[in-house]
Amino acid sequence: MELRQLRYFIKVAERLNVSEAAKDLCITQSTLSQQIRQLEIELGVQLFDRTSRGVKLTEIGVEMLPYAAKTVQDAEVCIDHISDIQNLKAGMLRVGVSYSFGSMLATVLAKFMKLYPGVKLDIHYKKTDHLMERLCNRQIDLALAFKPERVYPNLETKTLFKRKLSAIVNRYHPLANKKTVSLKDLVPFDMVLVTHGMQARDLFEVLLSKTDIKYHVRAVLNTVPAILQLVRDTQFVTVLSEETIRGDQSLVSIPIDVPGNVMEGCVHWLRDSYVKSSAKELVRLLTEHNSLHEMVNEI
Repeated sequence: MELRQLRYFIKVAERLNVSEAAKDLCITQSTLSQQIRQLEIELGVQLFDRTSRGVKLTEIGVEMLPYAAKTVQDAEVCIDHISDIQNLKAGMLRVGVSYSFGSMLATVLAKFMKLYPGVKLDIHYKKTDHLMERLCNRQIDLALAFKPERVYPNLETKTLFKRKLSAIVNRYHPLANKKTVSLKDLVPFDMVLVTHGMQARDLFEVLLSKTDIKYHVRAVLNTVPAILQLVRDTQFVTVLSEETIRGDQSLVSIPIDVPGNVMEGCVHWLRDSYVKSSAKELVRLLTEHNSLHEMVNEI
């Protein structure tokens, strides 16, 4: 059974005249009769009583008509909805975000939501490895996170920017006016760090492993906003990507001058899978936003 045949059936039922129905449908009368007959054969029933004066619905035809009409209507609604999704008038976009990208994403999401009010957003903040797992399991459409150490062969990755691991302090901290700091410069200060398994901490540990430097770590937290609030209120130092505090005037980011200190901010998606129009547009806005930010920094 084809939608075309159901449309033909509905038109003939409306007109009760095959010739007039064929004219409305812009097909030949023989083609219309053949398609209606093919539908009857497939269903194993007779839908019309045919006479020399025209046709009329059989009892089964009368019963089938509302179902045929609903089927065609549902198909048209489906086509319209697909068109809306393709044109970013509807749909759902699921995005996974690592904690360091919160500020950047918030700025871009505000623009995205203004441009595409019909698209619903489902945002998940997780550690990078959890985001990659969700992406591989098709639980999210995109992941915004630093490039992981582990290679995921079934994922595609686009680098948005490269950043250094930085010492984050409040504006009144003794280190606040420095252009860069060394690992040794941080020794005199109490530290509050993110937990192991978060990329900033893991890279920091890699850099430290090449030295004999020891720090006084006062607290370890798994939530970046709480760490940043502690840093605002105290003389603690934390170590995160400089991207973490983009736009935050209450804190200062000081790049750590040490070899190997680089983090690639990326957007990730599943290789060889359908990529939603809304996902492509979000990536475009993220790329555009970061390019503008880089230009401003260079001026």
